[in-house]
Amino acid sequence: MKIALFTDTYAPQVNGVSKTLQRLVNHFDHRNVAYQLFVPECIEKTDLFSTNIQTFFSLPFFLYPECRMAVPNPFIIRQQMNEFKPDLIHITTPFNIGLSGLHYGKKLNIPMVGSYHTHFDHYLKYYKLSLMSEWLWKYLRWFYSHFSKTFVPSHETKTHLLQKGFSNLDLWTRGVDCNQFQPQQKDNSIYERFKIKDKFILLYVGRMAPEKDLDTMRDIMVKMPTPLKDKVHWIYVGDGPMLPEMKQEFTENVTFTGYLKGKELASIYAIADLFVFPSTTETFGNVVLESLASGTPAIVANAGGVKEIVQHHKTGIVCEAKNSSSFISAIEQLLSNQGKRLQMSYEARTYAKTQSWESIFDNLLQQYELVYYNSKSQVQFA
Repeated sequence: MKIALFTDTYAPQVNGVSKTLQRLVNHFDHRNVAYQLFVPECIEKTDLFSTNIQTFFSLPFFLYPECRMAVPNPFIIRQQMNEFKPDLIHITTPFNIGLSGLHYGKKLNIPMVGSYHTHFDHYLKYYKLSLMSEWLWKYLRWFYSHFSKTFVPSHETKTHLLQKGFSNLDLWTRGVDCNQFQPQQKDNSIYERFKIKDKFILLYVGRMAPEKDLDTMRDIMVKMPTPLKDKVHWIYVGDGPMLPEMKQEFTENVTFTGYLKGKELASIYAIADLFVFPSTTETFGNVVLESLASGTPAIVANAGGVKEIVQHHKTGIVCEAKNSSSFISAIEQLLSNQGKRLQMSYEARTYAKTQSWESIFDNLLQQYELVYYNSKSQVQFA
C-alpha cells in the first residue's frame, strides 16, 4: 500500500502527537511501506525532511504556540498526489493541512481514515473560550464524518466522541520504547548537576501550560506538609507559557530543565522516585507510559486517558482530579513505603514491556488494509 499522511504537527515540534507520527513513519520505513507526508515547515531545520516529506510555510497556533498553522500550497499537493497516487489517506489533524488532505481525498475518491488526538474542547475552558465549544464540535463532527474510520488512543476518548455524535471509531493506542526508557538509564550525576542532596525526586514531564492542570501542581507544592516538602526535589521537564511564572514562584528544591529528549530525558525518568501528572485533558498520556517503562510509579488524575494506563495501587496511584490533597496523600504514602514503591516499580516496568510500538503499528497497518479493501469492494458491487 501507498499511504499519504496529512498532519499539522510533526517533528521537530515536541508533543505526543508529533513523536507518535515520527515513530509511525519510521515503522513505514521498517515495513517498506511507501508514503508521502504533508507537514508544516518549522523554523528549526533538521535532516528529517526528505524527498517524500512536503513542508509548507507555517505560523504558531495561538492556543498552542508549539504547534504550527500551515499555509498549504494546493499546486504542490495536487502535483504530489497525482504523481504518488496513494491507496489511502490518513489525516491526523482538523486544521489547514488536514483540510487539504480531506479536499483531495474527496476530489480523487481515495479512501480516507482520520485520527483524533487532542481534546481541544477541554483546552478552551483553560483559555476562557468555552463559548466556542458548540461551534468547535459542529466543525469536528463534519470533518471526521468523511472518514471510513477514525482512530482514537483510549476508551475514554472513544466514549467521549460517541457522546458527541461521532461514528466509525476504532482504537489506536500508544506504545513505548522499553530500550530507550528503562531503569538502567539512571544517571547519578544528576544529583550533582541539579544540586540534589538526600532528597526524593518528584518528576513532571509535559507542556508547561494551563491545560495540563499545573495549578493543581502549584497547590501540591505549596500545601505539602513541611516535613515532607523538605525531603523532596521537584524536576519539571518541558516548556510553555507557564514556565516563566513557575520559575519565578518556585525557587527552592526545584529544577526546570526545559525540553529534553533522548538519553538525557530517559535518565531523568529513571532517577525519579515518582512521576506526578495531574492533567485531566489527556487523550492518552505518552509520558505516563514512558515513566512506567523507566520503572517509575506514576501518580495521575482519575480523568482522561491516563487512568487507563495506571493500575491503581499496582503501577501507581489514581487520584481525584484537581484535588491537591489527594495527590499529596498519594505522594506521602509511597515515599514512606520503600517496599511498596519498589514493587510498583517492578509492576510498572512489566506492564510497559507489553506495550510495544511494533505490534501497535502493525495493527494499524492491518486496519489500513481493511479500509482499502472494503472501499474497493464497495466500488466493485456498486
